[in-house]
Amino acid sequence: MVYREWATGLAGAVAWSRVVDEPQTHRILPDGCLDLIWSDGHLLVAGPDTVAQEMTSPAGRVYAGLRFMPGTGPSVFGVPAHELRDSRVRLDHIWPQRLVDGLTARVSGASDRTAALLDIARPRIEVDPITAAVVAGLRAGRAISVVAHEVGLSERQLLRRSLAAFGYGPKTLARVLRMEHALALATGGMPPAEVAANAGYADQAHLSREVKALAGVSLTRMRAS
Repeated sequence: MVYREWATGLAGAVAWSRVVDEPQTHRILPDGCLDLIWSDGHLLVAGPDTVAQEMTSPAGRVYAGLRFMPGTGPSVFGVPAHELRDSRVRLDHIWPQRLVDGLTARVSGASDRTAALLDIARPRIEVDPITAAVVAGLRAGRAISVVAHEVGLSERQLLRRSLAAFGYGPKTLARVLRMEHALALATGGMPPAEVAANAGYADQAHLSREVKALAGVSLTRMRAS
């Protein structure tokens, strides 16, 4: 399998592609993002996951995708993120069939399918400064009450806004972002005990429980893969 990911120049969006050379099952980790995906002649939307999802692809399958950073996907698709949580749906389940048929034909016939996906997203995407500040605060490990105060919201208002923007509440998003940081440290070679301390876990056992709960496998297996 060949996987690539690169910057798009479009705020809030990262491009990626995957070419599967032999049948394979791969694990998709929760990241607070929504994706627009072209594959096998269809346009799909991947909602924000609360736990890891396993995807099986046949040999020869080709994917082109855009990953919208936490909080930006709903502006593209025009629906609250919680309506797409833990789901993979065809775009024509969200947008009018005739519109999606035309967009699908355009992307399928493009020499650069990712660029064609960018043409779809560019006029729709919006980066909300409050949502971005929430992500930054949670990523930095600040308490939910502190983050809510910093952006001028009550904790109840923050919860409602988070469900619409991220698909789940700030507590879940904080766990997802913390695991993402921990896995980056672990795959870089940092010992688990140091990972736990640097990523804000109570101890190594806490780190292990959280990785298993969100990724579905142990930290050791994640590092090996």
